[in-house]
Amino acid sequence: MRYITIYCMVELDLLSYQSNLKVKKNEDQSLIWDFIRRKWVRLTPEEMVRQLVIQHLLVSGFSERLIQVERKVTYHGLNRRFDIVAYQKELIPFLLIECKSPQITINQDTFDQIAQYNMSLTVPFLWVTNGRVNYCCQMDYTNRSYRFLDHIPIPV
Repeated sequence: MRYITIYCMVELDLLSYQSNLKVKKNEDQSLIWDFIRRKWVRLTPEEMVRQLVIQHLLVSGFSERLIQVERKVTYHGLNRRFDIVAYQKELIPFLLIECKSPQITINQDTFDQIAQYNMSLTVPFLWVTNGRVNYCCQMDYTNRSYRFLDHIPIPV
C-alpha cells in the first residue's frame, strides 16, 4: 500500500525575535547569549535558530525553568543530544524541538532524527525548524500515528 504524507507548515516569523538576542565578538569568533544555559556560546547558523526558537518559547509563555537545551538522550545505547525540550508545569515533557541551520532543507532525515530522540522522551508534540520553515506534529501513541499542526502548541 502506498500513501502520501502531507506536511502542514507552520507560519512563524522567528526573525521577529532577533532584537531579543545578545551577540558579541570575542577575539576571532562571534558569540550569542543562551538565555537557558546562561552562558555565551559560539554563534553558528544552527545556534541562531535555536536561540530564536527559545525566544519564541519565552515570549509565548514558557518559563526558562521549563526549557532544556542540548541535553543527552540515549537511543539504542547511543548517546545523542536533542536541541530543545519544553516542559509542562508538572515537569512532563511537552514539546521536542529539532533546530537546523537555515541552509539545511527539512526532509525525512530530519523527521527520522527527531523521532529517534522522541523514542525515549515520548513527548506529545514535535517541532522541526530551520528558522525559515517550521513543521509541528502532534503524536498519537495510542493509535501509533501523528498529525501535522498549523501552529506551535502552548500548554495551558
